[in-house]
Amino acid sequence: MEAQYRTVLEEASDEIEIKKSRFIGYAKPIETEEEALEFIEHIKKKHRDATHNVPAYVVGENNKVQRCNDDGEPSGTAGVPMLEVLKKENLRNVVVVVTRYFGGVKLGVGGLVRAYTKGAKAGLEAAKIIEKVKLYAVKYKLDYSLLGKVDYEIEKGDILLARKNYSEVVEVVLLSKEDEIENLNKLMAEWTQGQFDYEVLDENYYNIVDNKVII
Repeated sequence: MEAQYRTVLEEASDEIEIKKSRFIGYAKPIETEEEALEFIEHIKKKHRDATHNVPAYVVGENNKVQRCNDDGEPSGTAGVPMLEVLKKENLRNVVVVVTRYFGGVKLGVGGLVRAYTKGAKAGLEAAKIIEKVKLYAVKYKLDYSLLGKVDYEIEKGDILLARKNYSEVVEVVLLSKEDEIENLNKLMAEWTQGQFDYEVLDENYYNIVDNKVII
């Protein structure tokens, strides 16, 4: 499995208008090709009155599966440009659908390529591009009196905070690559004069945006 890849955070959509035609860009994170096909069918049913519902998706490690079609638009003017957007953004496990309601003005080949490219980008921006990073969670237990210093150092540094739990002691859960856990422990020892207990939890994928963890 890849240690890290780019995808989108959530299902979302956005709409643009080009020469009286409406283009609605949808994007969604997926794990399998079956999920992509189900989403495409869902959008087609939702917009069964649309002129076109153009899909594209990439799924699997190293984007093993890449699919698109033009759904009746001239060959190469819709699905392929959308697939190129996914590839240029280096995205994994994402499906996009651009729904078009024709407004009466023909766009021409170049105009269609630009319109479907913009529609796909609009959907992706609404769905929020993120990094999926495989990291270990390290749970530190420490006294409340040490929390101010630890919070300050975490905020100041390049350290990923997953969450904090408050009980008899404070549990601060930080995220780390396996080969950086030892260094993280050394930092925590400096900040607390060694007054902490820790436990390494399971490795999982986490959503990261601008060096912040998105739950």
